[in-house]
Amino acid sequence: MNRSAVTEFLLSGFSDDRDVQILHFVVFLSAYSIGVLANVCIIITVALNSHLHSPMYFFLVNLSFSDVCYISTTVPKSMATSLTNNKLISFAGCVTQVFLVVTFVTCEFALLTVMAYDRYVAICHPLQYRLIMSRDLCIQTAAASWLLSGLHGILQTSLTFNLSFCKNNTIEQFFCDIPQLQKLSCTDTAAHQMLILVLGLILDSFCFVFIFVSYGFIFSSVLKISSTQDRHKAFSTCTPHLTVFSLFITTAMFSYMRPKELASPTIDLLSAVLYTVLPPVLNPIIYSLRNKAIMEGVLKISKKFKHFIA
Repeated sequence: MNRSAVTEFLLSGFSDDRDVQILHFVVFLSAYSIGVLANVCIIITVALNSHLHSPMYFFLVNLSFSDVCYISTTVPKSMATSLTNNKLISFAGCVTQVFLVVTFVTCEFALLTVMAYDRYVAICHPLQYRLIMSRDLCIQTAAASWLLSGLHGILQTSLTFNLSFCKNNTIEQFFCDIPQLQKLSCTDTAAHQMLILVLGLILDSFCFVFIFVSYGFIFSSVLKISSTQDRHKAFSTCTPHLTVFSLFITTAMFSYMRPKELASPTIDLLSAVLYTVLPPVLNPIIYSLRNKAIMEGVLKISKKFKHFIA
């Protein structure tokens, strides 16, 4: 028996009850619309305001683009499943979904790590900021984040679909999730699970330690500032990033590192919503509300749009 024994998978979704399916569709449509529109709004705002053409907003645009891609990988398919009650997803479609989810999750983490370094340079070495965070370095680090994320996605996807899938093809999730696919495999997945865990820990530990050390230096420098106003201003530039990073880490840890006592199909579904839907929706809102320049840029574009309509 090999992989060819299964040519398609079934996504279990949230419920077989038609009313619950409609409710799921409406909730996911609302979340998807907010997530896409808010992130696109940030991208347009930064693009149309020359005073926002700085390294911090360059990485923010990359994060917003990643969020749009991330939420678009799982939510539209889940909405279509609820609306049509067609739970089938092809083998190739499942492979693609796994690759994209891993790639965009990794890219989010990588970009948040780079953004922590950007804040470190801006606060700890303000006079050399433009020299260190040059245009070439920004492009190179962003490109490296996307490239390494893609390679990580290829590696994780290859490892997952090297497993054999025989009879059971029902995925207890609303998208193709690696842990759920491991449960379906008719071969021993112990070594596979350990390898994926080690790869994830290496990547996550590096990013987490890098961010932790960066903010250690940042807080140390900020506390040395004598002016309360300047200290508050320095902290305010870090608050959105710290909030977004905390949200990302909290939802991911709850999804993959929660105790077995909390493991159940319902909790698995809800935890998946936390780390696939919530961050892309809340990230642009957090940055908009906590960043005065973004808010001013959005308001300026809104006024221009209203004037154009009028």
